[in-house]
Amino acid sequence: MNHPFRAACLGLGALLALGACAGLRSGGEEVAAASAGSGRDSCGAIDHQSLVGQSAATLDPAALPEGTRVLFPGMPATTDHREDRMNVEVGSGDKVARVYCG
Repeated sequence: MNHPFRAACLGLGALLALGACAGLRSGGEEVAAASAGSGRDSCGAIDHQSLVGQSAATLDPAALPEGTRVLFPGMPATTDHREDRMNVEVGSGDKVARVYCG
């Protein structure tokens, strides 16, 4: 039996999924978009986008801004947002997945 609302529900579900995906951006684009909105890059993440895709083993803490957090998968971290703090998120394969302020 075919419900009259089935097609409408499927269509709505597809639109919601597309809308959710539209908000996804790579690390550099996300930082650039946030910086454009605030008029500045308060933590210096834009200058460190070359880290994305690099092995976490190559990270040099001395080359990162003071207070930078390196976040590994499953690692607990505070949820406070600080625009002046740079975060380096390590993803699967022990590679830097994104660099952002927060």
